[in-house]
Amino acid sequence: MESINDFFQGKTILITGGLGSIGEAIVTELLKLNPAQIRVLDNRETELFYARKKLSHHDHIRFFHGDVREKERLIRAMQGVDIVYHAAALKHVLSSEYDPFEAIKTNVLGTQNVIEAAMFNNVHKVILISTDKAVNPCSVMGTTKLLAERLISSMAYHRGRSETKFGAVRFGNVLDSRGSVLEIWKKQLLNEEPIHLTDPEMTRFFMTIPESVKLIFYATLLAEEGETFIFKMNSVKMQDLAEVFLEFNHKDASHHTIIGKATGERMHEKLFFEEENEFILENDNLFVRLPIITQADNYYEKFYEKGFFKSDPQETLFSKHSKILLDKDGIRNMFGSILNEPLD
Repeated sequence: MESINDFFQGKTILITGGLGSIGEAIVTELLKLNPAQIRVLDNRETELFYARKKLSHHDHIRFFHGDVREKERLIRAMQGVDIVYHAAALKHVLSSEYDPFEAIKTNVLGTQNVIEAAMFNNVHKVILISTDKAVNPCSVMGTTKLLAERLISSMAYHRGRSETKFGAVRFGNVLDSRGSVLEIWKKQLLNEEPIHLTDPEMTRFFMTIPESVKLIFYATLLAEEGETFIFKMNSVKMQDLAEVFLEFNHKDASHHTIIGKATGERMHEKLFFEEENEFILENDNLFVRLPIITQADNYYEKFYEKGFFKSDPQETLFSKHSKILLDKDGIRNMFGSILNEPLD
């Protein structure tokens, strides 16, 4: 934390998609770290209006209306910026299946626009927010996020003389973020409906919003050549999560309806491809997927000096593996404070 405190002091930071759950969490934590300026870029006019009113007492926050699909807007927004967090994305699987090119325009072309605008302005670091759905993707959304990751990692050999450094973080499901299953379930209970469960045996990796911000900041310190950082997460079976959620809300475990998998969904998630294993290092908290261009002198040694070691992560590759799969007691202990929050 001392390194993080020192790192952000006096910096100017831009967050794309800054009014989403992750973007807002980044802003909240940055306010504690004494940056020179925080710039929030989002394409939602009404939300920007209310955010300005809510945070008007912070004179070092600026709110920018803009879209990552427009490179010229990004170039102007990044003038004088030290760090960019690229959180803007179309993240819903089903929406991306219905409108695939819209996902391409935001998640792929938008990421390339961020890269080019950052290099044009000599930004120091760019961190992409990605997802475990980018691993062996079976959905449009996952495929576009994989391409976004690859654009970031390719900067190890495509950035020319630019000194901008790039990295990515690969998340699981962020519990209680906007559009997450927990938000959906809460709304269903408020409407006195049974909660919807896709498949009782489905498993997912989960992390909390504070954990996600911790990973983002950690990656900011470490990113050099387009690495992807992956938090060591636990996973849950969706039926167990649903039953614990219902228990905390004083509902019977049977108060759910099974609706089946949606188009583009899969039963279990992965943290990375098997083919990435030779490029995976780890420490106590996370894995790092090194870019394929790792032949530079002393590249691995830089990470070994920071406490990483060569990984063989077969046991924790799949969300269904018993080593990381939480039982109901584990879910209560790890996520109880979130599951027990009162319904709005």
